[in-house]
Amino acid sequence: MDDLYDEFGNFIGEAVESDEEDQRSETGADAYVDYDDASIAGHEGGDQQLMELDDEGPSNAVVLHEDKQYYPTAAQTYGADVEAMVEEEDAQPLSEPIIAPIKVKKFTVEETDLPKTYFSREFMMDLMSFPDQVRNIALVGHLHHGKTAFMDMLVLETHDLGANTEGKKGEQLRYTDTHIVERERGVSIKSAPMSLVLQSSRGKSSLVNIIDTPGHVNFVDEVASAIRLADGIVLVVDVVEGVMINTEQIIKYAVSENIPMTLVLNKVDRLILELKLPPTDAYFKLKHTIEEVNTVIDSAAPGRSESLRLSPEKGNVCFASASMGWCFSLSSFAKMYADTYSGVNVSDFAKRMWGDIFYNPTSRKFTRKSLESKARRTFVHFILEPLYKLYAHTIGESASSLKATLANLGISLKPAQYKLDAKVLLKLVCEQFFGTSTGFVDMIVEHIPSALEGAKAKVENTYTGPLDTDIVESMNTCNADGPLVIQISKLYHTSEANDFLSFGRVMSGTVNPNMQVRVLGEGYTLDDEEDMVVATITDCWINETRYKIPINGVPAGCWVLLGGIDNSIVKSATVVAHKMNDDAYIFRPIKHFTESVFKVAVEPVNPSELPKMLDGLRKINKSYPLIVTKVEESGEHVILGTGELYMDCVLHDLRRIFSEMELKVSDPVTRFCETVVETSAIKCYAQTPNKKNKITMVAEPLDTGIAEDIENGKVSIKWPIRKVGKYFEENYGWDLLASRSIWAFGPDETGPNILQDDTLPSEVDKKLLNQVRDSIRQGFAWGTREGPLCEEPIRNTRFKIMDATLASEAIYRGGGQIIPTARRACYSSFLMASPRLMEPVYSCSMTAPADSVSALYTVLAKRRGHVLTDGPIAGTPLYLVKGLIPVIDSFGFETDLRIHTQGQAFCSLVFDRWNIVPGDPLDKEVKLRPLEPASAQAMARDLTLKTRRRKGLSEDVTIAKFLEPELHAMIESSGLLDG
Repeated sequence: MDDLYDEFGNFIGEAVESDEEDQRSETGADAYVDYDDASIAGHEGGDQQLMELDDEGPSNAVVLHEDKQYYPTAAQTYGADVEAMVEEEDAQPLSEPIIAPIKVKKFTVEETDLPKTYFSREFMMDLMSFPDQVRNIALVGHLHHGKTAFMDMLVLETHDLGANTEGKKGEQLRYTDTHIVERERGVSIKSAPMSLVLQSSRGKSSLVNIIDTPGHVNFVDEVASAIRLADGIVLVVDVVEGVMINTEQIIKYAVSENIPMTLVLNKVDRLILELKLPPTDAYFKLKHTIEEVNTVIDSAAPGRSESLRLSPEKGNVCFASASMGWCFSLSSFAKMYADTYSGVNVSDFAKRMWGDIFYNPTSRKFTRKSLESKARRTFVHFILEPLYKLYAHTIGESASSLKATLANLGISLKPAQYKLDAKVLLKLVCEQFFGTSTGFVDMIVEHIPSALEGAKAKVENTYTGPLDTDIVESMNTCNADGPLVIQISKLYHTSEANDFLSFGRVMSGTVNPNMQVRVLGEGYTLDDEEDMVVATITDCWINETRYKIPINGVPAGCWVLLGGIDNSIVKSATVVAHKMNDDAYIFRPIKHFTESVFKVAVEPVNPSELPKMLDGLRKINKSYPLIVTKVEESGEHVILGTGELYMDCVLHDLRRIFSEMELKVSDPVTRFCETVVETSAIKCYAQTPNKKNKITMVAEPLDTGIAEDIENGKVSIKWPIRKVGKYFEENYGWDLLASRSIWAFGPDETGPNILQDDTLPSEVDKKLLNQVRDSIRQGFAWGTREGPLCEEPIRNTRFKIMDATLASEAIYRGGGQIIPTARRACYSSFLMASPRLMEPVYSCSMTAPADSVSALYTVLAKRRGHVLTDGPIAGTPLYLVKGLIPVIDSFGFETDLRIHTQGQAFCSLVFDRWNIVPGDPLDKEVKLRPLEPASAQAMARDLTLKTRRRKGLSEDVTIAKFLEPELHAMIESSGLLDG
């Protein structure tokens, strides 16, 4: 027995199997059991192997603690396709849910269901088939002059919105502001179309397609896009502020585009409640505002201003207070008298209600002269005095006496309504007194052509093809059965911002869903069909801003919203039927009345998100008509816009709506241009790389006004050369030979530079020269697109070809040889002609009380700006100050102005002109110190060097890079470069 135990009493003998042990092993009561494969198969968990065993070793091998697996892994429990992460501590804050909720992307305000309307939608769709009953109008005007409020008035007249009309106390409905930024800032930034059925005073219904446009000067691109689809405009002017800078440029643009114009004098109640003017003074203020508009029309169209003149007696002027819900013309007010007093002739009475016509209540006669003491102007007596009394009684009287007064006027209100806030009560009384806006409808029906009447003018002004084809005939007659032609002028993103919907006007034919069409881009021509795709229209809608009405077919003359064709459209497009008998031409791209000169560079904070940002930039390019996005040679992504608010909205959309990413944005800079102020000191020549061709050029400045004429389309290179020659001969005194030898405008057809062949047939083989004409043109276009100073466009320069030596064999004068040589000849002649840098300048219009005017001068002077004019706004305590400020010094100007005037001043900045920057950009003697502002004469050098650095170009401009070595040596020895 002793050999079975060691000296410590431990059992070392052979193990004896007992019944008890067998029982314990069967029930699994051991503290630790080594499971083998066979025992796992019967264990709970089926085929899960709970411990890895070494198959090669003996079955009774000792398994280390760290190699044992007591529990199944996450992959075994949840499956291989589920990611499981084990972290030592909570990395996720308590504010974030463990499972993030699904994000619903919605960026626009939309109606959940179609709202109720007081007209039948079926009736509206029937009206679409009668283009003579359709009016397409754009609602335009300056910022905060009441366009959106006027739209609200029309929406409330035609829609039963129920509880949606009730916002916070006194809050405006802003039905056509659907973008989230618009709602937050109270400023429209997108044009918003609506189709409404409105009744005239005779009870006749018309389909009125109205597009509400932004009033801020930065968003005039939206106005130009809207005017393209409209047959006429309704200009809304705040009667207190009068004609502002944006009103002025819209009038000039409308006159240049031959668009009929009507006027709504809005916020008439401000004369009563704010300025507290007596009725007679209020009349003169109204008259003065109308004359301001007519003065601008006169300056824009000197010969035909009489036919365009706006006047209440003509019927093309309405008086309104959109916030109070009323609008009337002279005839609609006269009709109110006719409804009360029988025997009043509406048209005769209306003619006597404006101007120097006086009414004597004693003799009950109208006279031209104020002979009697009691005689008063008819407008004051019949319209303003009753209006003043209505306001005074409603605001000033107690509920009981007001009830009796209103009863005499046939106005009945509920007892609870008399206890409402004065503003709400006044609105209820005015709405009942004036009724619906029939006067406005009468005005647009009479003075704005119908879709049928306006089609011919629209085609003549915008269609690029010949005007004697069957397609044009179909467009002129709004033929719903003709070949399909749609003019697309705007893209709207969907509420999720994934896709875009194309908004346009059906010019001919009828558009239906599931139609296959050709989409012709802005660059499409019959010779170059690259900018064309075939697409299928997935949906057709009538656009009502907050909701869309699906429709099976939209005939010619109406506006339509299309889905499924936006992929190839960038800004505007022409949509035509897939198969047509005639050749299809495009509509001219929209001519905007300003330029994008405000510039920022963007890059993603996370470099891996670059593709995401590029996709966002593509969508931004579609969403904003005047935005320009491009990649510089240095690799930076540049966005060009019209101003600070514009760029702020663009970057908001890029960050939040189209990309959802963090961006790094550079400090704002501006575009520059390059020009010359003298003729080239010598004739500069350039040789081709194979030394077999030589081109000699001279650069000189263009006469003042030529660049603007080319850009505004007053002269076109597409004209016959005799017509072009005649234009320059008559307007600028060019000789016949020079004006007929113009080869190109550059860098494109509306570029502000001229290439001219000044060679003589006795010295140059004209036949050979004409064979390389296209190559020289391309070199000229390339050179003027990126000038030699800092790769900015050249402007206001004329390049003259003085001599050309060309190889007789065609193989030695191909494009590869001639194009870069022509460019070098342009550059060298440019640098020898006293080059200068040009910067954009904003026209600055500021309104402020009289005591703040001195502060405006101070703030403007600090930023290299200056005042042009200042004077009081008639009938108000405000002053209007106009001045100029360089764009590069305008960043933060508005904020600065508000700080210096305690928020009393308001300013509008709009691109005005290009000015030469003081100083010589090539003056190497200028010493620039870091962090110090450059002096006035060093400004050009400073801007040139900083722009070159930003673009990753070499520090300085050297003429030796572009000149032939022997010519450079000759110039150096003559001392020309030292000057």
